[in-house]
Amino acid sequence: MLRCHTPPQCRLGAGGAGAGVLLRQRSEVAVRCRAQQVSGVEAAAAAGTPAARAAVGGGERTSLAERLRLGSLLEDGLSYKESFIVRCYEVGINKTATVETIANLLQEVGCNHAQSVGFSTDGFATTTTMRKLGLIWVTNRMHIEIYKYPAWGDVVEIETWCQEDGKIGTRRDWILKDLANGEVIGRATSKWVMMNQNTRRLQRVSDDVRDEVFVHCPKTPRLAFPEENNGSLKKIPVLTDPAQHSRLGLVPRRADLDMNQHVNNVTYIGWVLESIPQDIIDTHELQTITLDYRRECQHDDIVDSLTYIEEGEEKSSNGSAFAAPHPEEQRQFLHCLRFAGNGNEINRGRTVWRKLAR
Repeated sequence: MLRCHTPPQCRLGAGGAGAGVLLRQRSEVAVRCRAQQVSGVEAAAAAGTPAARAAVGGGERTSLAERLRLGSLLEDGLSYKESFIVRCYEVGINKTATVETIANLLQEVGCNHAQSVGFSTDGFATTTTMRKLGLIWVTNRMHIEIYKYPAWGDVVEIETWCQEDGKIGTRRDWILKDLANGEVIGRATSKWVMMNQNTRRLQRVSDDVRDEVFVHCPKTPRLAFPEENNGSLKKIPVLTDPAQHSRLGLVPRRADLDMNQHVNNVTYIGWVLESIPQDIIDTHELQTITLDYRRECQHDDIVDSLTYIEEGEEKSSNGSAFAAPHPEEQRQFLHCLRFAGNGNEINRGRTVWRKLAR
């Protein structure tokens, strides 16, 4: 029988270190402990131990990634939580994680959640019935609020869950915390709709799919943004020329394509930010971003990014229960991504920026 013996360096005591340091150490040594456990299992398997061979290559096996990952379903099985260390290549000019990094982490933990409950790993997070009918999920809206950006080396804990949203969709919510002190540093929500992969038409969620998906969801609504009139509910108007700021002729790179051969959702965030005025980038940081996805973008498309100052912008926290900057320190913009050739809208968005604390 295989056991994971805890080596001395994995036993953390109070030892005079701060709670935040200990929490970060626990996250880091957990990786080392799991790596040692996996190494021991694989070594035993190589030596011919039947139980070990089963653990590595048989039956109800888990992948090496699953055993090393710092994430798991919570006890009730209705949400998933995972921790991430912010890497040096994930921070930007302010020496903190970029919003693209945050969005990528949200996407990663969402995919890992879907995988942990047995949905497919082909990039679509589909159920058995969905695959038979050629159905996939596509993003309809994404709303992210960041109250404090994590720095290089910080450990971020993200909890996510999904639930029903209307007849043709579902929603996924996230809460981000600083693992060192438990502080909520961000929240996010998204809406997804079901689409036929072949006809590209939206489709109602059938009872069979509903039974497969929503058994893993909270039975009563649980919202990352429970406040009335919060920013995630605010509509984004149709935008027309002229835009006050623009960046024209953006072309998808090969690295912008996801495993489904479409431009990744996170790439749109970067394109939106390309047309933000430089003086805003220099003096503010992004607090809130909302994106409505309206059309798919392919590798050979050319995209224009347009930014508008929002007239009569609301000097508020958009319904957030968390502290907002002083009204004079906030700026708000509307955005449109469109095809350069025919002008068709790909994406529309809203961003709220707060003054940088120097």
